[in-house]
Amino acid sequence: MSAKLEFDTSQKGLRMVLKDWQEETLRSLWENPQQGRISREVWDRVNQRMSPATISRASIINFLEDMASMGVLEKAEITGKGGHRGVYTTKMDESEFKKFVVRTAIEALMRSFTEETKQTIARIS
Repeated sequence: MSAKLEFDTSQKGLRMVLKDWQEETLRSLWENPQQGRISREVWDRVNQRMSPATISRASIINFLEDMASMGVLEKAEITGKGGHRGVYTTKMDESEFKKFVVRTAIEALMRSFTEETKQTIARIS
């Protein structure tokens, strides 16, 4: 299954496409974009911020992998004690991610409702 964005139009902001812990995951990388983080570091930060709730490390890893496959994050493999690890860095800042979300939605609407999408965009522009 390929990574995809799912829209919940009852929500506002990034929560339309991200769960609370997913937003915290991206924010943990956006706060220092030049510094890559391994999944354990991201997991630690997210769980500190979400306390007392806890998010599984597997959920964090799967989300990071999805974001990397969509081009939101970049993953570099490193070898260290204990084997291979992925180091995740941002390819998109928050503003670029929001534009990516908008572009993804419009492209999906254009594939399904080409004329209606064009007409609606023309009306609201």
